[in-house]
Amino acid sequence: MIKKWNIVKSEKLNSYRVFATRKDIGLSPITGKEHDFYVIEAPIWINVIGITQDDQILLIKQYRHGIRSITFEIPGGMADPGESPLEAAKRELLEETGCISDEWIFIGKVHPNPAIQNNSCFTYLANNITKIQKPKLDGTEDIDSLLFPVEDIKQLVSEGKITHSLVIAALYWYLLYQDS
Repeated sequence: MIKKWNIVKSEKLNSYRVFATRKDIGLSPITGKEHDFYVIEAPIWINVIGITQDDQILLIKQYRHGIRSITFEIPGGMADPGESPLEAAKRELLEETGCISDEWIFIGKVHPNPAIQNNSCFTYLANNITKIQKPKLDGTEDIDSLLFPVEDIKQLVSEGKITHSLVIAALYWYLLYQDS
């Protein structure tokens, strides 16, 4: 039977704008030996599946520095300190796209990379989205909003047009929700 490791020591290493790092020393329940583990501490992340009244899904296009490329994604981001995942989802949808929704449904949660990260990513379905203002982007964002028929989503993923793993996980939650 698999057992949880005991943490002997945990120390903060560095802090950056969007994450921090720490070093844990864990004690193996099998061998009793100590091992070092490095963890990225990140805030809660959220994703929003925005659907219009005529069954179009809202996608965004933006440049991503990690892969030095432009990606197709869904609105999303980080929760601010003290902000619930739902509050963050509503804020991010409005900031990134200028849209609001009158119907919010939590449809899933994943751990982005539990081997080295401590955070969760929540996915919300925002039905009946409506654009009410221009996006209010921060200094590092340059985003275009696009609408696609919902039935095109599987093809966009299979053709490699959507490659962000957390977006694909969110779209899977959406498909499961649609099937229920």
